[in-house]
Amino acid sequence: MLASVLRSSKAIEVNIQIVRAFVYLRQYALTYKDLADRLKELEGKFTDIAQAINYLLKKDKQEAEKKERKRIGFNQV
Repeated sequence: MLASVLRSSKAIEVNIQIVRAFVYLRQYALTYKDLADRLKELEGKFTDIAQAINYLLKKDKQEAEKKERKRIGFNQV
C-alpha cells in the first residue's frame, strides 16, 4: 500500500480514501444488481407494459435513423 511505502500522513490519508472508494464501488455494484433483478421481476409481471415501452423506445430510434438516411433516386435541379 501507499502508506507503507511513503510513511507520511498524506500517504495514509490517500490510502484510506482509496479503500473507501473501493468499498463504495462494491456497495454500488451490489445495489445495482439488486435493482436490475427487481426490474426483471417487474417486467415479468407486467409484460404488456414492458412491451409497450420497448416498442415506443425502438420506434423513436427507427424514425430518427430513417430521417438520417441518404435519399436515393432522381433529383430535379
